[in-house]
Amino acid sequence: MVVSLEQGTVTSLLEENGTIKGVHYKDKSGQILTAYASLTVVCDGCFSNLRRSLCNPKVDVPSYFVGFILTNCKLSDQNYGAIILADPSPIVFYPISSTEIRCMVDVPSQNLPSLSNGEMSHYLKTLVALNVFPETYDSFISAIEKKDNIKIMPNRIMADAPHRTPGALLIGDSLNMRHAITGGEMTVALSDVVLLRDLLRPLHDLSDASVVCKYLQSFYTLRKPMSSTINILASVLHKVFSSSSDPTIEDIQHACIGYLRLGGVFSSGLSAMISGLCPRPLSLAFHLFALAIYGVGRLLLPFPSPTRLWNGAKLFWVSSNIIFPIIHFEGVRQMFFPLTVPAYYRTLPRNKDLRV
Repeated sequence: MVVSLEQGTVTSLLEENGTIKGVHYKDKSGQILTAYASLTVVCDGCFSNLRRSLCNPKVDVPSYFVGFILTNCKLSDQNYGAIILADPSPIVFYPISSTEIRCMVDVPSQNLPSLSNGEMSHYLKTLVALNVFPETYDSFISAIEKKDNIKIMPNRIMADAPHRTPGALLIGDSLNMRHAITGGEMTVALSDVVLLRDLLRPLHDLSDASVVCKYLQSFYTLRKPMSSTINILASVLHKVFSSSSDPTIEDIQHACIGYLRLGGVFSSGLSAMISGLCPRPLSLAFHLFALAIYGVGRLLLPFPSPTRLWNGAKLFWVSSNIIFPIIHFEGVRQMFFPLTVPAYYRTLPRNKDLRV
C-alpha cells in the first residue's frame, strides 16, 4: 500500500448527488486543490467548518475557559492537578512542565468580560485571585499582567446527531462535544479512531459509498459507551460545581466530595470513568444513583426530622433534574439498550455488494 501525505487547509467538502467525493483544500502557496477519496473522515475538532452538511450542528456554549501559564510556582502535590470549587466558577490547575502550571478559569458565557479593554484582567484579579492557593497567588497575578498571556476558549456542548451521508464520516469533536472541565475530548476522539480502524480493517473495497455508509452506521452506536459516559460526567460535574445560590446545589457539591472521600470503588470507579478506562453507562448510572442516595442519607443523619426529609427530597429532585435531561440528550436507547438499535448488527458487506 502506498500512502501519500499532503498538508493543507480544507475549505469545503466535494459533494456530488448527495455523496461526498473528497475535499477542496488550500496548500501552503494558497492554491486551491482537490483531493478525491472513497471515504472522507472529518476530524477537524470543535471549530469544524465541515460538519454543517453532515450532522445537526446545534452547539451550546455554557461557559468559556480563560487560560494562562503560571511560572515560578508549584502546586502542593506536584504529581496531580487541582480544581478549586470557587465562586463564581471552578478554577483548574495542572502542571505542563517542571516549571510551568496551566491555569484555566471557567467563566459563564453570559458574564464574559472583554479581554481587549482590560475587563478580563480586572475580573481575574478582583473575583478569582482571592480563591487561588496561597503558593500560587503571586504567580497568578504576574501571569495576568503579562501581555498576550491570556487565552479564551469556548466550552461547547453538541450532541452526536449525524446525517447519513455516503462518502463521509465524522469523529471526535467534529461529531459531538462535551463541557471541557474533565478534559475528555482527546479520550473520546482517540477511542473513535480505534473503533473506526477496527471497522475498516476487514474492508478491501470502499468504492460503493452507499454500501460502506450503511455498514459504518454501527460506528455511531458502538462509540456510545465511551462518548456518553465521558459526556455525561463532564456535563454533570460542570452543572454541579458551577456557582449557585441554591442551597440544594451546595448540598450536592458536599455529597460529591464526601462520596469521593469514601475511597475504594467509589472514588476509583468515578476516576476510571472520567479517564475513559471504564466506558460503561450502567456503571455510571450506578455511581450517580449511589451518589444521590449517599447525599440524601447524609442529610437525614443523625435523625430524619421533617426538615431533613424535605431537604433530602429536594436533593434527590434537583439531582434528577440535572442528570436525566443529560442522559436523554445522549440517547437512552443507544446508551443502555444498544442491542435494540438496528445499526448494531451491521455486518461486513459482501463482495457482490461492492463495485470494483
